[in-house]
Amino acid sequence: DLVTRPSGQVVRNRIEADIGKEENGSVIALDFSKIGIIDYSCADEIVAKLISRLLGGEYGNKYLTLTGLNENQEENIEVALERKDLAVIAEKRDSRKVLLGSLHNYLKETLDLILKNGSLTAKELSQAMNLEANTSGTRLLNLHKKRLVKRIEEIREGGRVWVYESI
Repeated sequence: DLVTRPSGQVVRNRIEADIGKEENGSVIALDFSKIGIIDYSCADEIVAKLISRLLGGEYGNKYLTLTGLNENQEENIEVALERKDLAVIAEKRDSRKVLLGSLHNYLKETLDLILKNGSLTAKELSQAMNLEANTSGTRLLNLHKKRLVKRIEEIREGGRVWVYESI
């Protein structure tokens, strides 16, 4: 069980040491399947702080995802993230990917499309949602800045294109 802020701090410090060893571009999965309870203070101390520091660039170009969550864990983590206006992708025990935390509806719609398709370019998003090209590009970039999707440069039709992928 993960309860109390001090125990959360110890766990987060160990996770941060492991994150430091990973290469840029890595997706780091935090597996909760063998953990019973995680209370709000621990969720805040571990998950919210890790994501906040990730977005602040402290860990380099890496991504976090959560796996093996039960309903209770999911609820406490979601509250901790929402209070700090943060978000993370979580893989449910049935392998479905869901968003936990806080995200504008228009970005949720875009993220849902990426999760459904696996990847998207700004052009594909423009066509799928009938958006201006610069609006599509901005939405995708915002999801990338929040570390909710990976961004990979590809050569397509003779030009460079950013492809945004599900993590």
